[in-house]
Amino acid sequence: MIHLTESAALQVIDMMKQTERPDGQYLRIKVQGGGCTGLSYGMGFDEEKTDKDVQFDHHGVRVIVAEADHGVVDGLEIDYKQSMLGGGFTIKNPNAIATCGCGSSFRTATNAGTPGDC
Repeated sequence: MIHLTESAALQVIDMMKQTERPDGQYLRIKVQGGGCTGLSYGMGFDEEKTDKDVQFDHHGVRVIVAEADHGVVDGLEIDYKQSMLGGGFTIKNPNAIATCGCGSSFRTATNAGTPGDC
């Protein structure tokens, strides 16, 4: 399961409202090779869910992730933090055994990914 906090969901909904089809979209979570630790997260909007996607609903946001990526993000928590310097999404992954200093790259015990430049 992927958990989207209420704060993150409100930010995603606000971002969706700025797109052409705010009601017909999913928040897609992706995992791709790269980054200095081996795997990197990706987030974006998608209008289509396939039969190879797993769906979670949190605070009015439909979140999808490919079945192939689900194992490395199961238990993931996405939050949104606002500060005087701006705001941003934070990700906590209980499966990550190593992360890089910038926080956008990770690896798990079962998937080392393909490390590259950060």
